Amino acid sequence: MQKITIEPVTRIEGHARVTIHLNEQGQVERSFFHVDQFRGFEKFSEGRMFYEMIQITPRICGICPVSHHLAATKACDALIGVRPPRTAHLLRELMHMGQMIQSHGMHFFELAGPDLILGFDADPAIRNVVGVVQAAPELAVKAVRLRAFGQEIIRTLGDKRVHPRFGVPGGVDRNLPLERRDAILRQIDEHIATVQTGIAVFKDWAEKNRQIVEEFAVFRSNYAGLVQPDGALELYHGQMRIVDKDGQLLEQFDPCHYLDYIGERVEDWSYLKFPYYKKLGWPEGTYRVGPLGRLNAASHISTPLAQEEMKVWKSLNGGRPVEATLMFHYARLIETVYALERARQILEEPDVLSTDIITNSNVITGEGVGCLEAPRGTLFHHYWTNPRGQITKVNLIVATGHNNWAMNKSVEMVAKRYVDGTKLTEGMLNRVEAAIRAHDPCLSCSTHAVGQMPIVLEMYDAQGELVDRLVRD
Repeated sequence: MQKITIEPVTRIEGHARVTIHLNEQGQVERSFFHVDQFRGFEKFSEGRMFYEMIQITPRICGICPVSHHLAATKACDALIGVRPPRTAHLLRELMHMGQMIQSHGMHFFELAGPDLILGFDADPAIRNVVGVVQAAPELAVKAVRLRAFGQEIIRTLGDKRVHPRFGVPGGVDRNLPLERRDAILRQIDEHIATVQTGIAVFKDWAEKNRQIVEEFAVFRSNYAGLVQPDGALELYHGQMRIVDKDGQLLEQFDPCHYLDYIGERVEDWSYLKFPYYKKLGWPEGTYRVGPLGRLNAASHISTPLAQEEMKVWKSLNGGRPVEATLMFHYARLIETVYALERARQILEEPDVLSTDIITNSNVITGEGVGCLEAPRGTLFHHYWTNPRGQITKVNLIVATGHNNWAMNKSVEMVAKRYVDGTKLTEGMLNRVEAAIRAHDPCLSCSTHAVGQMPIVLEMYDAQGELVDRLVRD
């Protein structure tokens, strides 16, 4: 048995590796996506006061701290038994739209973009954001401005682009001034145009590379995401919907009851757990989340421009769920249009300028669940406390965890399709990584590697002798 190791996987958040096991003929038999880093946030949060979780949990990640910040804030609302005022709800959702815009924009144009614009087999020395700038400088500048706009929404509300301070139990800690609202509103049309350009780029690439799209980790699965009461896409506050491989409804429930529906499996080769829908069991109950999962689970989108693209999406597979892994990128862009349109709707609400921003309480309920759609998928924060409000137990199901099974499935399919065990190539390595990259996993940048992180890919024969080696510095 021969084994190929890719370590680390590049252009994702966090650190992971892939092992590909070959038979004596050099054909792929099994592949594994390993998440080796260990966070331990659930355990070391025990004993802290519940309201500290709003600032502790964002340190899980420097890419999507807003998602953890807001999920924690929603859990704290439940812990004190209140609903925030409408203005606080709107402002939190606005910050969340900023998070979606900056994260989705960065992933498509800067992390996935090099593969699409420059090619999977391009020289790795240029297959990066610098290469994109050289190949499409005008688009690259617009992409940078798009991400900066999302970050500016976050900073406007929370004073900082990363790890903001804004949400508090029962509301938010400041209102939105008129001039700051108007400054955000003035820029929205510009950034919608940028995302629409990105959609055109992806559609053109997908049409020219239809065979790749149709053979690159295309498989049936269940899908999940939050929806509004009428089935429309929801990113901040809604019901959890799970649909089957044909798009038929399996379950729709209040996220606070998630433990009745979602189980988690542990494998000894990864620190990342494997969630699944309990009623179908493992592995039949595995599902995909994130942009692909959300658009397949939702019936429509409530904003006009995003809905026009949603109509195209729903027609791609004859009305059935879209199964191609590379279509995560298209779904991500559709959601970015929605986030920009939704930000405009929120900013045009008269209540968004109100100073009624917090509901106080002296109650400690002892348990609270916060749920929203992080850029990468559904995020659950679940806290238990003693009567004094000290945390006694924490359960987090991060967005990437839901997709753990799907990423492993994608890696194995792409490896079997593209890996030639008789000769390793850098392009082969990149395709395997791209299967993971399409999901935009977030593996916790609270854990950092030290020093150089080259990719070393080695192949051994059945006797354990090294037969080939590829190094990317």
